[in-house]
Amino acid sequence: MNGCPLDEHALQQLATELEATPPRPHHSGLLDKAGRALSGQSFRFALTRGGWYRPGGVVRGNGERVTDNLEAWAEAELADCEGDMESLIERHRDDALFATRHSGRTHYFVAPYGLAPADFVQLEIEELHEVLDRKLFPDDDPPADLQELVDPLHPAKLEAHPVAPPHYRFRRLTDMRHAVVRLPAPVGQIHPMARFLAEWAASQNPGKDLFCDHWIIGLREHQDRYRNPVLSASPVSLDARALKPFHWNVQLQGPEASNQLQAFDRAAGYVGAWYFHLVAGGLSPRDLAATLVGDLDAGYQYLREQEIKLLTDWVRTPYSA
Repeated sequence: MNGCPLDEHALQQLATELEATPPRPHHSGLLDKAGRALSGQSFRFALTRGGWYRPGGVVRGNGERVTDNLEAWAEAELADCEGDMESLIERHRDDALFATRHSGRTHYFVAPYGLAPADFVQLEIEELHEVLDRKLFPDDDPPADLQELVDPLHPAKLEAHPVAPPHYRFRRLTDMRHAVVRLPAPVGQIHPMARFLAEWAASQNPGKDLFCDHWIIGLREHQDRYRNPVLSASPVSLDARALKPFHWNVQLQGPEASNQLQAFDRAAGYVGAWYFHLVAGGLSPRDLAATLVGDLDAGYQYLREQEIKLLTDWVRTPYSA
């Protein structure tokens, strides 16, 4: 994988080792194995994002597993019944089959290795827990086609009893310095993520406030119409859950506005936090920018020179432009 500090063989070996590690509350076993695989690189927990799920497999009422892959099993079974869904239902009428789902969380770990904002390795690990989801062939509303069998609009949901212990699944290991170089941008422009990192570097004290102490980078990869891989990236705040949004009053100005900014920065733990949450975090209201520009025009001087530049550049060329 591009941007990964391991070759393909070593990366596969690491993934195998991590996936064989039982999940623990503080991920100690996982962190130890990741650190040893990357020559003692010190990973630390950054963030967990959850609330998602994906289809699982099929089990019988007695707990016996039929398949790990519901979709592949359903396609093969339907083909064996020559595409006749009624025949498939009749085949399994007395089998008491249940579909499962994987309830998932994604854990992010970071390991800084330099002072530049993108000088860190980001490890992404899914923690999956397979649970009962629904009856596969409900008597009162049997599936009419393959789509309804695999992903029905109105499933006969069951209580989510676990059918297997939680387990890790390796997702991605990325050297962000290399990944940022791959981000596409029109000729003469800079990708928003690259701009965000450059603005961080221009506004923070080198070595004091590392980017990955406060943000991770959410990565997505898809194919364009020519089937070429395209990487996208966006900043994700590690502080957002602990911070309170501004209770901004558009009539505030001068010392009152300054106090609000300073209080927000102190809570976030770094200077200029109000700006980065204005353009990415969503906790700073857009009205804030107009107020601060008005204060600058009125002669107030509570912003640092670096913050004035960030603000005026953003007003002139917003990230959405």
